[in-house]
Amino acid sequence: MSKELQIREAMFAAMKAGDKDRKEALNLLMAAIKQVRVDTRKDLTEDDENGIIAKEVKQLKEANAMAAPSRQEFIDRNNKFIAIMSEFLPQQMSEDEIRATIEKVLADLEITAPEGKHKGLIMKNLMPLVKGKADGRLVNDILATYFA
Repeated sequence: MSKELQIREAMFAAMKAGDKDRKEALNLLMAAIKQVRVDTRKDLTEDDENGIIAKEVKQLKEANAMAAPSRQEFIDRNNKFIAIMSEFLPQQMSEDEIRATIEKVLADLEITAPEGKHKGLIMKNLMPLVKGKADGRLVNDILATYFA
């Protein structure tokens, strides 16, 4: 079952239960997915849908980071939406799993002592393995420790 169908079913369940916040968060996800489908004029894969959900979560986190501390109600609402939307994302990789994936890529590329000139090649091979499963910024931060 596609993520869109899962989200639609969850939205209907929230409507029946009278959970306004959950319904609103899922409605935002549905709108984002439909918009991308219309814009690209193609059927979305599960990876595409995961990317859309991750983008929505990231935007909410960024909005929280920029919000004034006096807007606690706005921040709380966004945190609820983040929690609800995150239910539909795949399990995120731990730092140890990311490190193991980096080690595997380094071994595959036969790089024993990574240098700055290797970073582009490493990222090119690494990102498809972690896309949708790990935050790109976290992956980049962990990879940066290998160039010390």
